Amino acid sequence: MAYVDLLGQRTWYQPAKGRGKSVVLLHGGLSSTNSMWRSIGPGLRQHFSVSGFDRRGHGRSADTDAPFSYEAMADETIAFLEFLGRRSHLVGHSDGGIVALAVARRRPDLVRRVVAIGANYHHNGLMAMEPFTPESASFPEFVEGYGAMAPEGPAHAAVVVEKARHLVESEPRWTSRYLAAIERPVLVMAGDDDVTTFRHLASMYEALRDAELAVVPGTSHGVLKERRGLATRLIVEYLKSSLPPRTRSPIRRREVAP
Repeated sequence: MAYVDLLGQRTWYQPAKGRGKSVVLLHGGLSSTNSMWRSIGPGLRQHFSVSGFDRRGHGRSADTDAPFSYEAMADETIAFLEFLGRRSHLVGHSDGGIVALAVARRRPDLVRRVVAIGANYHHNGLMAMEPFTPESASFPEFVEGYGAMAPEGPAHAAVVVEKARHLVESEPRWTSRYLAAIERPVLVMAGDDDVTTFRHLASMYEALRDAELAVVPGTSHGVLKERRGLATRLIVEYLKSSLPPRTRSPIRRREVAP
């Protein structure tokens, strides 16, 4: 078990494994680093030095009385990157993808490239879904997994689920102008049956100044587990590729074509 103090909070982290440029995995909401570490982690570690950490109230990191917010999550991530002392690629899933975008906007000096998977930039860009609450049929299964790692034990599960529900229903509230200010390159990735609308996904891609888009067929929000081999290859190829991409018949990118 490895822990680091981030902004006064005892935070669990996965020390870097592998060689090469630094990649930091940013897990989704109500999840932990373990999820990405076990799905795309093995493939990424063949090419990069990969690490990650459990955000407050997730995995092995204790919660506080404060509500969840993406800016607070970005604060944690910035502190972790400063702890690493290495400029890093950020690979974030769901909430982690949103956090990666916020960090890239606020601290481009700490970020090489971003892979934002299943992310949204405004809460109204999500598909209509039943909210996950303590009354949901799958809540007992969540409690079991959450309680096995959380310092507070299973009794705290309902608290974090309600915090997460409020976060998803009220944040983020960014605009295309916010995205346009992100200086770092971004790969926008999603499943073709993911939680964001295609209109929202396309608007995110088009608002970013230096972006590529990957929609993985036959997958949902669980794209990293459903097609882990393909997802891993897309991420590795993107992080190792030369930028900007030089396509044979550029249209959107014609301004940067040779």
